[in-house]
Amino acid sequence: MKTVTKYSLRTWVLVLALAPTMLVGLLLGGYFTSSRFSELEQTLLRQGTNIIEPLAIASEYGLLMNNREYTKRLIDLTHRQNSGLVQSIAVFDNQNQIFVSSKYHRDFELIKLPENRDLNRGTQVEHFGDTLVLRTPVMSESTASALGNNRLTQLGYIALQLNKHEALLEQYRAAVAAFIIVLIGVQLNLLFTFRLLKNVTQPITEMVRAVAKIREGKLDTRLQGDLIGELDHLKRGINAMAASLSEYHNEMQQNIDQATSDLRETLEQIEIQNVELDIAKKRALEASRIKSEFLANMSHELRTPLNGVIGFTRQLLKTPLHDNQKDYLRTIERSASNLLSIINDILDFSKLEAGKMVLDNVPFALRDSLDETLTLLSGSAYDKGLEMVVEIDERVPDSLCGDVMRIQQVITNLMGNAIKFTDKGSVRLSLDLADESAERVLLRAEVSDTGIGIAEEQQPMLFQAFGQADSSVSRRFGGTGLGLVITKRLVNQMEGQIGFTSHQNQGSTFWFTLSIEKSGFSISDPLAKAPIQGARVVVLESRRLSRNALVRQFEQWHMLPSATGTLLALSDTLVANPPVDYTVIATASVPSYDALAAILPTLEAKGGQLLLLCEGEPVNWARQMADQGKARLVAMPMSQRRLYTSLCLEELAPAPMPEPAPPVTPQHPLKVLAVDDNPANLKLIATLLRELVAEVDTATGGQSAIELCRQHRYDAVFMDIQMPDIDGLMATQAIRMDSRSRHSPVIAVTAHAMGDEREKILASGMDDYLTKPIDEADLRQVLMRWVRSPKQGDSVVDWSLALTQAGGNADLAREMLAMLVDSIPATRDQLDEAQSDSELVRTIHKLHGATCYSGVPALQKLCAQLEAALKQGNSAESLQPELLELRDELDKVESAAKAILAA
Repeated sequence: MKTVTKYSLRTWVLVLALAPTMLVGLLLGGYFTSSRFSELEQTLLRQGTNIIEPLAIASEYGLLMNNREYTKRLIDLTHRQNSGLVQSIAVFDNQNQIFVSSKYHRDFELIKLPENRDLNRGTQVEHFGDTLVLRTPVMSESTASALGNNRLTQLGYIALQLNKHEALLEQYRAAVAAFIIVLIGVQLNLLFTFRLLKNVTQPITEMVRAVAKIREGKLDTRLQGDLIGELDHLKRGINAMAASLSEYHNEMQQNIDQATSDLRETLEQIEIQNVELDIAKKRALEASRIKSEFLANMSHELRTPLNGVIGFTRQLLKTPLHDNQKDYLRTIERSASNLLSIINDILDFSKLEAGKMVLDNVPFALRDSLDETLTLLSGSAYDKGLEMVVEIDERVPDSLCGDVMRIQQVITNLMGNAIKFTDKGSVRLSLDLADESAERVLLRAEVSDTGIGIAEEQQPMLFQAFGQADSSVSRRFGGTGLGLVITKRLVNQMEGQIGFTSHQNQGSTFWFTLSIEKSGFSISDPLAKAPIQGARVVVLESRRLSRNALVRQFEQWHMLPSATGTLLALSDTLVANPPVDYTVIATASVPSYDALAAILPTLEAKGGQLLLLCEGEPVNWARQMADQGKARLVAMPMSQRRLYTSLCLEELAPAPMPEPAPPVTPQHPLKVLAVDDNPANLKLIATLLRELVAEVDTATGGQSAIELCRQHRYDAVFMDIQMPDIDGLMATQAIRMDSRSRHSPVIAVTAHAMGDEREKILASGMDDYLTKPIDEADLRQVLMRWVRSPKQGDSVVDWSLALTQAGGNADLAREMLAMLVDSIPATRDQLDEAQSDSELVRTIHKLHGATCYSGVPALQKLCAQLEAALKQGNSAESLQPELLELRDELDKVESAAKAILAA
């Protein structure tokens, strides 16, 4: 298309007008010239034939009589009569030798008949350049008549050489005439073509120029003059179009001017609105800041007295008390804990709403974490007589990496709601493996209940803050209405999904999915199936869900289970089958001890080891059987590890002795400093620390803490954050700069729980974080994590700390330390090959997680400081001294750990 359109109309008219004319003229001229040439050649040939054939008849006599003179005169006469046409005549005898010739030739080879030819077919014609040679035989008719036969005898032949000059001249004349005629036709065609160009293409060109001007915006352009036919109509149409466009342009310009004026007014209004919005935004940010400060202050002001209430209540419970007094104190502790839970919900919601919730990524054992969570919830479920069922897919890996505390919070919220809103029936938690890759797993959890359900019209408002499906629910069951919205936002922040199905008075099913990273470390000891594989076990459980869960668990362990629902069915099964290895009885399925006593002989004879599954406090007869060594008690809800441990015990434990008084925790020969501006909190933390360490100093403010640290060297400093004179952050920085305790671990003790508080604390030089109210176990764990007794020396690897972090399991502690050592070469390579700060953060974060369970406090502290600094925006170049220190510490750990592992 581009090749066609690049030529002008004038060119196309010239080509289309001239090309056919020239083509037809050339074809006709060529045809007639060719015909003329052929006609002239035929005429020349005819003339030569008319000369040579009579001459051949006349030459018979001369050849027959061998009369050369006669023949010579004959051919000379013929030559003279046709001298303009004939070039030469020669007579040859039958031996193909020259007889006579009308003109002397040096070489008769041109007109002589070739040796391999004959003239049996009559006259022959040959063309040689500008000459034409004819040969015809001379036949003897008289000789044939005398002999009495009709056969002719050839006496020789005559060769006639004709000149073609005149014929060629005539051909040239014909060609010139044809060319002249064609040329005249082309000239006439050109005359008419240019006339056409003047009357058609020139006006069209002017129209094209006019349209181009109109397109450029010159709408006053008009075509002038009179044109022929349709061109005149086209001219009028273009002029009318230009006039219409001019009118439309004027109208459009007016509209544009009006729109511009309106837009200018609108922009002025938008500018005013933007100013107002900017003011409103600043006010909203200020209000958000004030709200955050209020929540932080509220957290501090509420947690501070709660810290004293809960802490001293627990301390008081350790003293000799009457039963009523213990009950009152437990009520106080439970009420304070409920109030703390409400505060935590409000603060969690505020952190999620502000986008300041920071998720941890540390290794954890999934099943142990779930057991811990469900054990805490089981009391309220069993108090209501509910069936609590836990089913975990055996394909779900146990060692994972993630924020275990938030996962437990999600499970606690969903299971707590299910228990709260279910008066009878069951509450069920199932955990399945939805998908798995080399580095991550996708888990799907479902929490089902048989409770009150949710009406369809109330379901859309279920995940709204401070709201419940029914206003009467909050009065009946209590709660802030934040649990589900916190759960939803936590799941979403962990890149998961959550949903539910519910029918009123039929129960609800809440589900969520989480994509969790696999851990490179084995956190808990795997359960070996070999000791119980193939063992026969019979189960008594009257409730279908629990019975199926137990049977499924035994089948996963490759045992041979059979289930019954009544004592009678259990007795019949034992009687009808060979003895079994284990009998598992749910105490909730036994109506009374008398009913069980009726089948005790059968149980003792064929039932193997007896396991009693107890929900909550064991019933009296179950405790008595355990005391007598007849049965083993297993606490519910079902925990794989507890059930497995009970099955693997070789013998039933004898009756336990009366519980001795709890042993006094040995004090560590350490000197620590506690700093708090609140007298009650300071007294509480000092009391708790005196149970753990030999010497405790106290300070009521940041300035006094700095002075004490300059005078003494403390093994650890527990520092409050909010203090009137110098806050904990500034005091820590001063201690780090110039004091005898500048290398001692500083642990923050604060009631704040907002946003990036942990990062600020670690960036200030503190080593760890302890939240009020202070839990005695958390305090002990933090203390043991960061300090070592003097007798242990200043070793790089703290074996006692490694044992503490492994739950006292020496094999697990050794395995965790070995896995850390094995990962050090790869960690060095990743540190050297890191191309960006984000890659460096991931490497240090992974190393930090591994150090939390390996007894390497110095390396753990260094990793925590580096990770916090990188997350705050510090570049790798600015942290080169710390990175070099990290590499040195890795070398020390590798060397020290190999010595410990080889021992």
